[in-house]
Amino acid sequence: MIRASLFFCNFIRLSIVLWLASSIFLVSVVNAAAMIVAPGSSPRLQSELIAAYESLGADYVPRTEHIDANGKPVYLNRLIREDSPYLLQHAHNPVNWYPWGEEAFAIAKAENKPVFLSIGYATCHWCHVMERESFENEAIAELLNEHFIAIKVDREQRPDVDSTYMTAVQMLTGSGGWPMSSFLNAKGQPFYGGTYYTPDAFSNLLGRVNSAWTDSPDRINEEAQKVSRALDEVTRLSKSARDVGADDIHRAKNELADLHDELQGGFGQAPKFPRESALLFLLDLAKREHNTEVLSMANFTLQQIAAGGIHDQVGGGFHRYAVDPAWLVPHFEKMLYNQAGLSRTYTEAWKLTGDKEHARTVRRLNDYVLREMTATDGVFYSATDADSGGGEGLFFIWTPEELREVLSEEDAEFALKVWNLTERGNFEHRNILHLEGSLTEIAANMDLSQEEFTRRLNQISDVLLIKRQEREAPLLDNKIITAWNGLMITAMAEAGEALQEPKYISAAQQAADVLWSSALLKDDSLRRVRLNNRWSITATQTDYAYLAEAYITLFDVTGERRYLNYAEKLVAKMNEKFWDKQDGAYFMGAAEVAGSALPSRPKDLYDSALPSGNSVAARVLVRLWRRTGNEEYYDKALALFGAFSDIVSRSASSVTYLMTALGEFRFSEAGELQYAGRGHVRVRGLIEGAELKVQFEIADGWHINAEAPLQDYLIGTELRRSDGEALAQVVYPEAKRVVLGFQRSELALYDGQFEITAPASEDMTILDGAIVSVVVNLQACNDQICLAPESITLNIATN
Repeated sequence: MIRASLFFCNFIRLSIVLWLASSIFLVSVVNAAAMIVAPGSSPRLQSELIAAYESLGADYVPRTEHIDANGKPVYLNRLIREDSPYLLQHAHNPVNWYPWGEEAFAIAKAENKPVFLSIGYATCHWCHVMERESFENEAIAELLNEHFIAIKVDREQRPDVDSTYMTAVQMLTGSGGWPMSSFLNAKGQPFYGGTYYTPDAFSNLLGRVNSAWTDSPDRINEEAQKVSRALDEVTRLSKSARDVGADDIHRAKNELADLHDELQGGFGQAPKFPRESALLFLLDLAKREHNTEVLSMANFTLQQIAAGGIHDQVGGGFHRYAVDPAWLVPHFEKMLYNQAGLSRTYTEAWKLTGDKEHARTVRRLNDYVLREMTATDGVFYSATDADSGGGEGLFFIWTPEELREVLSEEDAEFALKVWNLTERGNFEHRNILHLEGSLTEIAANMDLSQEEFTRRLNQISDVLLIKRQEREAPLLDNKIITAWNGLMITAMAEAGEALQEPKYISAAQQAADVLWSSALLKDDSLRRVRLNNRWSITATQTDYAYLAEAYITLFDVTGERRYLNYAEKLVAKMNEKFWDKQDGAYFMGAAEVAGSALPSRPKDLYDSALPSGNSVAARVLVRLWRRTGNEEYYDKALALFGAFSDIVSRSASSVTYLMTALGEFRFSEAGELQYAGRGHVRVRGLIEGAELKVQFEIADGWHINAEAPLQDYLIGTELRRSDGEALAQVVYPEAKRVVLGFQRSELALYDGQFEITAPASEDMTILDGAIVSVVVNLQACNDQICLAPESITLNIATN
């Protein structure tokens, strides 16, 4: 979200547009000569580039229309050495691309040329379009090569670079997107920018920018400095920190309610993104406050998304966003982070509602990830493309005839009815499969039980999935991103625990262990990207935060202490490398990386398609504090919330994952697992049949008072309803009687592992019976001291 002076930004925007528009197009275009390596490069570099190309082997297929009679690419540039599928896609453009780095800016300075910066990612549809139309165009390439230094950046490798220049483009034009096209001076300061351009518009723009640079370089640099100052202002956090709390959490909820589409779900109008962080916040708030209205808002959105074309009805998983208000027509790329976010969201919704459709969605999503987005060693790939077979979405859409060819007549008619296929189609004369209503509603309309309906639908989906594999599949972006893997590990572990599905927990552990053994350097610093089994790129703050959250989740799910230790090591390094000691909060990139040509050192502040790195860090700090009792985590979390207080005051709904962390900070976590006694007491609730079980694990050397202490001044352990009323028929374990150092008389206590049980009655439940909510009152002690009495609330899914 951009919070700069509108007058200042509009002034910059208008002055640059008018100035460029007035420039005269003076550049002549000639046919580019064929080349093998980057023009003007040294013989040594040429040899290195050729060697890099040859090292890719016979299976490597250059992505270019410029192929010689021997089937080899005509053009070769520096991107051939990069560890990015997106950059390799452009390694054979006639454009003399440079990767982001000091070399490109040094040459721009030496040759007195402006920089053209193009940012995109491997599965971006419009990035592919601009590549075909402009970057493969030899005439446009000659313009770029003669008058500019052209830099290509993979936004998924360098989110800090992407964030900086996206902010600038939004300031200058009022909008943003990918491909992002920016013009910079040799200091990396932007002076103009946009997104996708048609070939004619792009050629025109290059000519005008070149004329302006040639005629008025001082003015361009002056404008670039203005934009850079505005960037600093936009990304600087206010120093007027204040405490944030319950009022801010409710403000976020109210802002989302104002944006909520009551007809079709979601927030705002098309294009519609799932906004997983917002949905998780609402589900957490519903559970914490027993708020059925908030739960209904989130659950309705999830039902609409699951029914829509954004949901891959055949293969499971979700596309990145929908272009229409009804979630019907997706942008067909599939991102790992969407799978992770929506898996978590549907898992939580299933626990809060007991809706079996949500459980089915979670299973099919995670099975899809294991089947199609998992490397042989267990880590997770990044994405699949929107395009395949020469068009967008062709892999996913169907005609009625195609279904009739592969299914029995009876099954075909069933599928046509359930997924609403027509001869006319709803997308390019074909059909995006979607539901009109829930599976329960459709089953009832067809006079089938939900179990029989779902069984039949699953069988048909399996047949179509096998048939679909015969089609040309979308490009798989097979790079491994540490941060996104952290998100998926968290999601799989949570799904495995909730669904009691060991294979998901095992997959989460496998990926987590591979990352710890391979992505971590000896000094506990991380690397961000792996491609072809080679790690590269210094990790960003999001990599540390997301992976630390994953390890905390695995500690919760498995009880293995090593995962908590891993998280603590990552957070120690994150604090060292990224914390802003002056203004608070975390920078996106490390100082040694951010200093390379970036005009500012950005911070990941706002939730977007992913939760912001600072938001995730806040939750990590809070959870580490509760699990370890280390007050340093409390202090850092408090400082982080304070740094965000101005943003929270202006737009709490733009940082919803931070608001979830704030709820855990101020009021404790809201699930079936809780920690007390500075992390020495672990309490988990579960329902088995008609019985409530509250299980305790207490660290060696610690205990809690028994239900009936022998001393009147000690607080006994007690299980009550969440409304404060007593529970009937509670069965407490037999107390141990011991004498400890701080007390001469005998004490009655519980230690080690034990459980308290009670009948799971309806008067314990909240949210229409889906959750049993109970309070445990306890006091933790060791043989020297007793901590203050605590009350923890367990919200336990009845399903």
